[in-house]
Amino acid sequence: MNTTNTVNDLVVDRQAAIDEPLLPNLAQLTHWVSCVFAHHPDDQRCEVTIRFVDEQESQTLNRDYRGKDNPTNVLSFPFESPPGVDLPLLGDLVICHAVVAKEASKQGKPLEHHYAHMVVHGILHLMGYD
Repeated sequence: MNTTNTVNDLVVDRQAAIDEPLLPNLAQLTHWVSCVFAHHPDDQRCEVTIRFVDEQESQTLNRDYRGKDNPTNVLSFPFESPPGVDLPLLGDLVICHAVVAKEASKQGKPLEHHYAHMVVHGILHLMGYD
């Protein structure tokens, strides 16, 4: 299921490759991303895609792009604009629900709080923070 939300020039595209009722909704994602952008008003890249995947897809992407053959909580793929092309795309986040749910349970925190952490963490990576 794909949904998109535009608020004050911020565009969040939510994609779910899994059928999971506990995934954050578009309003939550937009709020969390907006909070990061509120602290970085000079960053003009305001479009992001957040995709929720299963462990298999997460592991494949983690192996292919990071050389780590295991699923992970969040992967960040910054958009690299071709020379001379100015687009407002920040990039893509890929979040593995199973990993995030296991971590939240193990850490004794609400799943929603851990999702907020993963989204903010991933957005900061897309902005160039390590």
